[in-house]
Amino acid sequence: MDLVFHLGAHATDDERLVRTLATNPEAMTAAQSHAPAPAAYRMALRDALIGLKGQPADAATQDRLRTACLRGARGPVERLVFSYENFLALPERAIGASGLYPAAADKLVPLANLFPQDRTEFHLGLLDPALLLVALAARQPGRDFSELLCGHAPEDLRWGPVVARMAEAAGRVGAKLVLWCNEDLPLLFPEVLRRMGGLPEAGALMGEYGLAEALMQPEGARRLRAYLASHPPQTAEQRRKVLIAFLEKFARPEALVADVPLPGFTADLVAEIAARYAADLADMARLPGVTLITP
Repeated sequence: MDLVFHLGAHATDDERLVRTLATNPEAMTAAQSHAPAPAAYRMALRDALIGLKGQPADAATQDRLRTACLRGARGPVERLVFSYENFLALPERAIGASGLYPAAADKLVPLANLFPQDRTEFHLGLLDPALLLVALAARQPGRDFSELLCGHAPEDLRWGPVVARMAEAAGRVGAKLVLWCNEDLPLLFPEVLRRMGGLPEAGALMGEYGLAEALMQPEGARRLRAYLASHPPQTAEQRRKVLIAFLEKFARPEALVADVPLPGFTADLVAEIAARYAADLADMARLPGVTLITP
């Protein structure tokens, strides 16, 4: 069996990916994939992780977990998809002494050890650290922003060291690490959706263009639906080309601008953080065992 853990990060897709998979039960059943409802497994996984303390699960524990996770499946299942933005950390622990997500790498082996004989994939949507800080601050409204930073300068909170540690940990258990940028997700959503669910490249999925449509003027979204109905794309490249063309013509300007209303954040600081993010992405793409999905 294949196990897919969608690890977040915070403020990336708001569970849109797993909810979209759940709205395509026929396609999921045909692919022998299942995205269980969070209530069916999150407590069971949490209790197992606490009890196992990182060690491989025995047969009885695995049987209990499978029973919980397969509830609601319509047929045989060879791929299970779990999604939770707090897999790596609660918001208040997303920044620590070593930077972003200090315990992220330590979470991977215990997750893989829940089903140690099965194949594991870790999927993670990345986010410009400046925007991630906005989201983390919003999730902790009573916390002073300087305290949230844990002594770090904002420009020093980088994804590169986090992902390097995660890649090393994933390699220890033979797991894949699949990444994408949340900024690119409107273009990549159909591709990420299929990769996560193990779904075939050809064919349409309900809701796969919803994220792109949300960025468009209503007329653009209407025209996009009409075009896709008469010219159904069959590959990821074709889908991206269509979405790029429609977003270039019909995107709402305000939907493409992200504010960073944080104390001390100047335009120069935001640009510096973005430049370091881009440099880290180039390094991540070269890490062994890492797949970076790009437009």
